Amino acid sequence: MLGRRGGKSLISALVAVFLDCFKEYSQFLVPGERGTLMVIAADRRQACVVMQYIKDFLEIPMLASMVVNAKKESVDLSNRITIEIHTANFRSIRGYTLIGCVADEIAFWRSEDSANPDAEILAGVRPGMATIPGALLLCISSPYARRGALWEAYRNHYGKNGDPVLVWQADTRSMNPSVDQRIIHDAYRDDEASAAAEYGAEFRRDIERFVSREAVEAVIVPGRFELPPIENTRYRAFVDPSGGTADSMTLAIGHRENGVVILDALRESKPPFSPARVVKEFTCLLKRYRIHEVTGDRYGGDWPREQFRDSGVRYIVADLPKTGLYQELMPSINSAGIELLDHQRLLNQILNLERKTSRGGKDSIDHPPHGHDDLANVIAGVNFLLRKKKREPFFM
Repeated sequence: MLGRRGGKSLISALVAVFLDCFKEYSQFLVPGERGTLMVIAADRRQACVVMQYIKDFLEIPMLASMVVNAKKESVDLSNRITIEIHTANFRSIRGYTLIGCVADEIAFWRSEDSANPDAEILAGVRPGMATIPGALLLCISSPYARRGALWEAYRNHYGKNGDPVLVWQADTRSMNPSVDQRIIHDAYRDDEASAAAEYGAEFRRDIERFVSREAVEAVIVPGRFELPPIENTRYRAFVDPSGGTADSMTLAIGHRENGVVILDALRESKPPFSPARVVKEFTCLLKRYRIHEVTGDRYGGDWPREQFRDSGVRYIVADLPKTGLYQELMPSINSAGIELLDHQRLLNQILNLERKTSRGGKDSIDHPPHGHDDLANVIAGVNFLLRKKKREPFFM
């Protein structure tokens, strides 16, 4: 576990090349079988950085002759070993015979398909290493929140003599003394908690999980994917607009019954998409539920107002910012005052939300780095609309 400026991608590549080129595995491979050294990175950009380092190392004269075939995301060597890079997706890492695995920046792995992608990926990797004696699993990362596979390894194995799992913790200057101490000093002055993780290799104590898995799962109705409109029922809707290139555009519809907020419908359009087309699709659904106004944030200036107005729906700016909406959602979940649809991505987004406390004591709630909360945001919005006291709306 290293401080962020410790060149972790470079170290990942160096370890990968060493394991591939300087150890012998042929006695463990059946005829025609190739062993794989898998490098898993947080995202495709980081994976490409690691692969470029690997290819640079393999240009060293004593190693270059081992390269049989070099592709964008893999390199085949003459010793029946292949180096492959992967992004953090538990579905893409199974079915390999692994001589080892390098998990790059494991504390920052995020997935829309899982609330615990690091644990699920490691669980998928270990069977592939079972037939190779001495296969190495190496996780290299800056620390982040006090949860996940990296935190569990640190808590269970750090500093224990004779433990088969070695946990190495080192700050940036210990790993790379050439880093200017003034840069680190300025970082600590600006944000001590962030700098302690970035440069000091310390887990952050100012970030906590928004709500427990048990509480969220308790308010999900298994097998309920959508509810049809009911006569004489008043529905409310909340939208999270998007320009169609980076984030999803989402919509949630709900009503209140016997004091409980009921989620009736949930929609998500993933990028790329035409915002105008999605608005038309959303307004068709709104009108099925006899809804003629939708609430959302201030995203995009006038275009949400204009697009929804052209389709016969008014757009209202939400009274609260995102953090305020999530603060209203927490007691609804913890007290079972809301019923959610059976939707895996929604579950994962809620479970991945983080509550961060600033030095001034102010809380903020948002998705983690590289994460998304488009579905969770509209659920929080509908919950707020159905629970707030009557007030005059502000129209855009």
